[in-house]
Amino acid sequence: MAVHSATLRLHDIIDAIDRIRSETEGVTLDAFEADWRKRWLVERGTEIISEASRHLPADMKARHPEIQWRKVAGVGNVLRHEYERTAPEVLWSLAHQDLPTLEKVCREELAAAEPAEK
Repeated sequence: MAVHSATLRLHDIIDAIDRIRSETEGVTLDAFEADWRKRWLVERGTEIISEASRHLPADMKARHPEIQWRKVAGVGNVLRHEYERTAPEVLWSLAHQDLPTLEKVCREELAAAEPAEK
């Protein structure tokens, strides 16, 4: 996979995480559960993250075993095909516990890749 394509996917992931964070910062779980718009945005952002992760190169994923890449990719399938089973607290946990580590990894990879593109 070309470096350029991977950087686009990394940007997509980071942008989705930024949007998810902007919708969940300072919001309680109860308020999140009561706001379908916030849940919808987190679901859509998670779908984008899932799909973009599928297109990252295997060697990049191998450098970051702390990320459960199969789960990152798989959550999109759950949201697309079993959306009625997605509990708000699962999305909440994902946004607050899992995405910060993923964001850190993506920003590191992006910083390493961008000088190579110039």
